[in-house]
Amino acid sequence: MHSHQHDFGQFLFPLQGSLDIHTNSQNINLTSDYCFYLPPSFTHDFRSKDRNEFLILDIPTHFLLWDTESMYVQMDEQWKAIRFLLLEEAGNKNTESAALNDLTRYVTHQLKSSTPASIQYIHDHYKEPISLETLAGIENYHPVYFSKWFKEKTGKSPKVYINEMRLKEARKLLVNTSWTISYISQEIGFENSSSFTRWFSKWEGTTPQKYRRIKNG
Repeated sequence: MHSHQHDFGQFLFPLQGSLDIHTNSQNINLTSDYCFYLPPSFTHDFRSKDRNEFLILDIPTHFLLWDTESMYVQMDEQWKAIRFLLLEEAGNKNTESAALNDLTRYVTHQLKSSTPASIQYIHDHYKEPISLETLAGIENYHPVYFSKWFKEKTGKSPKVYINEMRLKEARKLLVNTSWTISYISQEIGFENSSSFTRWFSKWEGTTPQKYRRIKNG
């Protein structure tokens, strides 16, 4: 493994096989389920133990109008479509094609707007118990580094972020449904209504019953 960096951004799309990538904060085994972005001047090294094939998009710095950071992204339908279009364009002998420029601009825009995998995991599973280790593992970060990274990304700790999502859902269910407190507590992932009431009162400053009465008049 040889440490190096580039003076351009680089996006790696796995086609087959896998690649081990190491940076100062991440150790990633990149497979066909994920893609990975390396910012300019980002020290990294890599190796592979098996045969692989990757589509690599080098992004000149004039396409990057803001500071970017490394990004480990699940290959959902959107990113698969981007990879397909890039592969199609890779067969074009005109390396200065407008389509390739447009695709590169679109990819850089997605770097700014895409939701990191760990945050998307919270949005999908916030009603379930989520450990810091689980979230850090999704990003291939050490838990301590992940906590710092998460706060820089969202302005909140993972615990506060998760609780705020659960609280938002609890408020909505209390106001917009006639469900019992017990049923709502189970829906949000609490074992019983007593623990839910204590938690809600701590964060909202009032009990679920009082909150419902006030909001519903």
